[in-house]
Amino acid sequence: MSLTAGIVGLPNVGKSTLFNAITKKNILAANYPFATIDPNIGVVTVPDQRLDFLNNLYKPASLVPTTFEFTDIAGLVKGASNGEGLGNKFLSHIREVDAIVEVVRCFDDKNIIHVENTVDPIRDIEIIEVELILADLEIIDNRINKIGKKAALSQDKEVKKEAELLTRLKEALEKNQTIRSLHLEEEEQKAIKAFNLLTAKPIIYMANVSEDNLLVGTNEYVEKVKEYASKEGSSVIVVCAKMESELSNLSEEEKKEFLQEFGVAEGGLDQLIKATYSLLGLETFFTAGSDEVRAWTFKTGMKAPQCAGIIHSDFERGFIKAEVMSYEDLVACGNEKGVKEAGKMRLEGKDYLMKDGDICYFRFNV
Repeated sequence: MSLTAGIVGLPNVGKSTLFNAITKKNILAANYPFATIDPNIGVVTVPDQRLDFLNNLYKPASLVPTTFEFTDIAGLVKGASNGEGLGNKFLSHIREVDAIVEVVRCFDDKNIIHVENTVDPIRDIEIIEVELILADLEIIDNRINKIGKKAALSQDKEVKKEAELLTRLKEALEKNQTIRSLHLEEEEQKAIKAFNLLTAKPIIYMANVSEDNLLVGTNEYVEKVKEYASKEGSSVIVVCAKMESELSNLSEEEKKEFLQEFGVAEGGLDQLIKATYSLLGLETFFTAGSDEVRAWTFKTGMKAPQCAGIIHSDFERGFIKAEVMSYEDLVACGNEKGVKEAGKMRLEGKDYLMKDGDICYFRFNV
C-alpha cells in the first residue's frame, strides 16, 4: 500500500525546489534511495527508526522500508479548470493521488517574482481552491446530466440516491464549499470515490518560509495560513525549501548537526510524511526474519487477514492465524526467544485488529 501525494502550488512559491530536495532524499540507507519513475514523480523511503533496530537484530539479507510517492504538479494558474497553463494535464495528475500537499509562499524576496505580483498566501490558496472546485463541478454536472432523467423516471433507489447526493454536492461547490468540508458519511464517500473529486481529497499546507523565519518558527504570512487551515481542520507544516535542498545533499549525521544548529527537531520531509500518515489514518506493521525485514503500510482498522492480503492475495484468501508480537515487547525482551518466554507472542485470528508496530508471521493455506 504505497502512499501518494500531489505537490501543488502557484509558480514561484518554492514547489519545485521542495520537490527536487525530496527526490534526492535517501532517508534510511544507501541501499534505498529515491527512484525516479518519470520526470515528475519521485519515490522516497519512509523514515522509521524501528527498522534500524530490526535490521541490527535480524541482520537480514534484505531490508525494505515503506515508500512515499510524490507527484510534482506543474504550477497552477488562474483558469486551469478551463485549460489555462497546463490546465487539464494538471488536474488529471492530481486526481490519482491520495492527498494534496499545497506549497504556499510565505516569504518576501524581490529577486523572485510572484505570478500575482505580491505575496498573499490566502489569495494563493483561494486561487487553487476555486480551480479545483470548478473542475469538480464539471465532473458532477456531467454525471447529473447522464443520470438525471433516469433518476427522475426510474424506481431504482440507488440511482435516485446518487442523483440526490450529486445535487447536494453541486449546491455546496457552487457556494465555494469543498467536498471535504461536508464530512460525508462513509457510504456517501464510497458512492463518489470513482469520480476522484479533487476537493474531496485531504490537504496539508506547507508554508515555505525563509531561513530566518524558520529560526523564529513563524511570520505574519504563516499565521494567516494557520488560521485559514484551522477553519477546515487541515494541518500546516512550516518548511524552508531552500534549507531542504541543502539538507538533501548531506549524510544523516551531517543533517542532524545542521538541524541542531538551527534548533529544528526534524526536517520538513519527515514532518510531512508523519502528518500525511496521520491525515490518511495509516500505520505500519512489520515482517521480520533472516531473509528479509520489511515495513508494510496499512489503514487503521484493518484486520489481520486484510493486512496479510497486502503482502499477497493468497495470504488473505487462505488465512489461518497470525503470529504477532509488538515492537515494544521485542525491544523489551531483546529477541524473539525472550518474547516467547515472557508469554508475549500471540496467535491471533481473523477478527484481530492490527496495531501499529505489530511484527507478524502469517499462517495460510491455499
